[in-house]
Amino acid sequence: MKIDTIPHRKTILVAGGAGFLGSHLCDALIGEGHHVICLDSFLTGRPQNTLPLKNHPRFEMIEQDICLPIEIDRPIDQIYNLACPASPPHYQADPIHTMMTSVAGTGNLLRLAERHGARLLQASTSEVYGDPQEHPQRENYWGHVNCTGPRACYDEGKRAAEALCFDELRSGAVDVRVARIFNTYGPRMRADDGRIVSNLIVQALRNAPMTIYGTGTQTRSFCYVSDLVAGLMALMNVEPNPEMPVNLGNPGEFTIAELAEMVIAMVPTTSSIVYEPLPIDDPQRRRPDITRARTILGWEPKVPLAEGLPATIAWFAANLAESEALPPPPATRRARRTIEGVAG
Repeated sequence: MKIDTIPHRKTILVAGGAGFLGSHLCDALIGEGHHVICLDSFLTGRPQNTLPLKNHPRFEMIEQDICLPIEIDRPIDQIYNLACPASPPHYQADPIHTMMTSVAGTGNLLRLAERHGARLLQASTSEVYGDPQEHPQRENYWGHVNCTGPRACYDEGKRAAEALCFDELRSGAVDVRVARIFNTYGPRMRADDGRIVSNLIVQALRNAPMTIYGTGTQTRSFCYVSDLVAGLMALMNVEPNPEMPVNLGNPGEFTIAELAEMVIAMVPTTSSIVYEPLPIDDPQRRRPDITRARTILGWEPKVPLAEGLPATIAWFAANLAESEALPPPPATRRARRTIEGVAG
């Protein structure tokens, strides 16, 4: 076996590495000289997201659901767990599998990390705050989540995953870091993603009605993907372990109506805005307090929405036809088989 002589090079597993965020992370890790193992079930991730790395000598792909036991036959230094559907239409399509991905899947990756002595970063979410009664949201806020609602499979799944991670950390078994990710956007989002940025851009490009749910006065904070990836890598590598969750997001706050107006101004479109009822438990306000990230990581976002949005629109304009030609993933069939495998 050839021994790697580059001192800083690590072998890094990225679960969910063929997804929107995961594929950008794989690019960045390869760019830093690391060996990357991308593990993805392709339920929502897509093979074309990693095509630029397909023949790279330091990149390999494993197709597997993290709900099944994971065996890697060589040393691993770090694990990023980004493996879970992250938009309401996708995580609600098979809520049982979504919950199992967050709980059983995270448990499998924690056991893998323990066997290898690897550091693990858990991609959690601002959804752990639910429909928050504190604004902006700080990491010590316990949240306001409906544990029996249609979003609970994701919200409570991620909260349970955090509990697993911090129990493993307190036990000394695994060096775990937890990032609470706020709304992220950029190239490689799916056209059928179902989140507000992709929805409005795709509808405008198609000259279709642009849908706003509720009154449009609800707010979100939008972080460009390159900024978010930089935050994840900073949290993974910071010393010592923060031993507490860290918000990663852009604190700039926009109403959904403001976002729609920006898209209309940037896309030549005949679209008009239509209003639909607000989904159940949809958060009214969302904005991260990133004091902890600034203090501990020296991180803050650099790309404002006015710069990131045109780049995202340009990517969708160039790739929309190709994206529409792809069949939707057989999520329910695969998920049921996976859960049966776990139960058996």
